[in-house]
Amino acid sequence: QVLLVESGGGSVQPGGSLRLSCAGSGRTVSDNVMGWFRQAPGKEREFVAAISKSGGVTLYADSVKGRFTISRDNTKTTLYLQLNSLKFEDTATYYCSAGWGPITTETMTSEWYRHWGQGTQVTVSS
Repeated sequence: QVLLVESGGGSVQPGGSLRLSCAGSGRTVSDNVMGWFRQAPGKEREFVAAISKSGGVTLYADSVKGRFTISRDNTKTTLYLQLNSLKFEDTATYYCSAGWGPITTETMTSEWYRHWGQGTQVTVSS
């Protein structure tokens, strides 16, 4: 059974930072392209970032480019998302996801991914 578990969410002031982690069961993280998505109340789930199996290729949504960094530690089967310079509009539930195949524009769509975690809440407020 594939299991992805996110952690690291919390409340932070604008301009603050958080680091999200996603622990995967077995070889889920090491054998797949991994992504982060987020969903705010009343909005659709949106792509945040993705990383190739080797970590050599990354994709970011324009809204987080330069502020967020996706990374992976395949030896620890863990995916990370470093969130810096947080804004009010970054408030959402953040989900990690696992997908298989070469990174293309489809990698930025939720339909491309096969496995999902349960999410961790990030709240940016003053």
